[in-house]
Amino acid sequence: MIHLQSNIICMEYKFTIIVPLFNEEENLLRVEKELANYLDIAIKNSCVLFVNDGSNDNSLAIIKEICNRQNAFHYISFEKNQGLSAAIKAGFDYAATEYIGYIDSDLQTDPEDFNLLLDKIEDYELVTGVRSNRKDSFVKNMSSRIANGIRRSFTHDKMDDTGCPLKVIKSDYAKRIPMFKGLHRFLPAMILLQNGKILQIPVRHYPRIAGKAKFHLTNRLIGPLLDCFAYLWMKKKYINYKVIDKA
Repeated sequence: MIHLQSNIICMEYKFTIIVPLFNEEENLLRVEKELANYLDIAIKNSCVLFVNDGSNDNSLAIIKEICNRQNAFHYISFEKNQGLSAAIKAGFDYAATEYIGYIDSDLQTDPEDFNLLLDKIEDYELVTGVRSNRKDSFVKNMSSRIANGIRRSFTHDKMDDTGCPLKVIKSDYAKRIPMFKGLHRFLPAMILLQNGKILQIPVRHYPRIAGKAKFHLTNRLIGPLLDCFAYLWMKKKYINYKVIDKA
């Protein structure tokens, strides 16, 4: 079950920033400040959509307070934890703007860099960041590098960092992605299946300064490997069509 703030979200805007979160009470006021500052300089009229993934801390109460005082901030809330892919899919489903992006609530990427991606999105269907000079641990960086290499060998998407939590996608393409658990790692490949064009751009990366990371070795290596086989099955079965006329 999803609890909605409203049935129509961000219709008057051009760009929705999805913020998936689970138990991020320590980060949320900083998220509010940074995203509110970004909305003032965004090159497209933008709004924020929190997707609360069944948090069991005080996150939902804080989100409600933020949305009450920030007109361009909205939220949806899951009844229970469903995972990152489900949160992103819900954001895709409920956003009503021409463009959709997402950023993690830990703010290890900079909202201002959305402008770098938005500047290119007219010519592409997805523009993703690639984290330059990553500020993660050696183990996390190495596991990410291995996972990206495995994924590229399956998808041939030529993307170096599909786990980068800074992306912009044209809404009509995002809404056609048949999401499953783990598919957030394959968003560029899913755009390619729709014959869309993709681009990666270097973006800034910072250390996590609050809250706790939700990822570990199992979901950084073993899970992505299994998801590659699910992707291959989906690629074989995927239906893609283009209507050229109707009456």
